Amino acid sequence: MESLRSQTYPLNLMEIIVADGGSNDGTIAIIQEFFREHNDLKITIISNPKRIIPSAINLGIQASHGEIIVRMDAHSYPHNDYIERCVEILEDGLADNVGGIWEIQPGDDTWVASAIAKAATLPIAVGDALYRHANKPGFVETVPFGAFKREVLALVGFFNETLLTNEDYEFNSRIILNGGKIWLDPRIRSTYFARSTFSELAKQYWRYGYWKWKMLQSYPKTIRWRQALPPLFVASLIISSILSFFLDWFWLVPAVEILFYLITIFLSGLIISLKARKPTYFFGIPFAILTMHFSWGTGFLWSMIKGLFIK
Repeated sequence: MESLRSQTYPLNLMEIIVADGGSNDGTIAIIQEFFREHNDLKITIISNPKRIIPSAINLGIQASHGEIIVRMDAHSYPHNDYIERCVEILEDGLADNVGGIWEIQPGDDTWVASAIAKAATLPIAVGDALYRHANKPGFVETVPFGAFKREVLALVGFFNETLLTNEDYEFNSRIILNGGKIWLDPRIRSTYFARSTFSELAKQYWRYGYWKWKMLQSYPKTIRWRQALPPLFVASLIISSILSFFLDWFWLVPAVEILFYLITIFLSGLIISLKARKPTYFFGIPFAILTMHFSWGTGFLWSMIKGLFIK
């Protein structure tokens, strides 16, 4: 929150809404202390009993009164000019939802957290999502968080509370389908703290994959190669492994796939570890990539199987 003190947008026109999902880690006490020290800011704390992201956003929007909504999630904080630049673009009428670049940092001071944060910036791990590496502005399919005028909600509605993740991508898809535009500007920057353990990373990416399939049922044309490859890879391993029980020679197919995959990710880890002079990257980055891909892929496939065959 301290970065908000440096925003050039007038503080007396700003309203900060914090949606709390029943936190028990001292979050509310920290917010209340900040408010006491900076009572020139209008800060409102609301309860999010559903404890899901889209519900928190919708409740925050409903509790707010401003013309412009600027979203910011946990695990992140905005740079000093974040609001100023978002408002500037919206006032120019360039787009209906604007956002910028994630600067990904470790979630903890450990070699695992450092490797996960580095892997989250690599195209081999996360594909070509521009909000992770773009160096020039342009129209895109989605942005992290986003800033938009309240009037957009009258056109596309609120965030979809049936999606526990991918709610931002779905919201932006509705904007585009209704003739709107999404703009990414690399000057708009926020720091995002990646998960700090492999187990946390696995849970995160399993949810991403699981809810991506749910979203695709309504927006099948939004699937991209970076999202399709992990479930296709996992599915190919499963199918070829099953077939190898019936065709003796077929075990070569999953064996070659796995060998090629492991060589690729460990070579990436080696190159990056040498450039960064961090030996722990050699093991940490490949395991982070493997965790992302297999968690996303299995989450996606399970969601698809569950949706198609389990009622």
